[in-house]
Amino acid sequence: MNKQDLAIRVADVTGLARADAARAIDAFLDTITAALAQGEEVRLVGFGNFVAGARKASTGRNPRTGEPMDLAASVVPKFRVGRNLRDACNLMPNGAAE
Repeated sequence: MNKQDLAIRVADVTGLARADAARAIDAFLDTITAALAQGEEVRLVGFGNFVAGARKASTGRNPRTGEPMDLAASVVPKFRVGRNLRDACNLMPNGAAE
């Protein structure tokens, strides 16, 4: 499912116009992005938590040459799945979506 498919489903469930549903989804994603950029955590009870985690500097390898290279420290977004979402996924055979 892509963002357009999601907007169509949200529009069908809510009765909103597809364009309004798409704007709502964009606003939702922009709000989460802005909160993480400010170091905030976004908690959606039962669904999951979006957090910004620090990744330490490390040494990696260039996949082409195999030579070591320094990887800078960075902040990466993470998602911790909530219980309701995890349980819903485990009700499906092999955890696969229909």
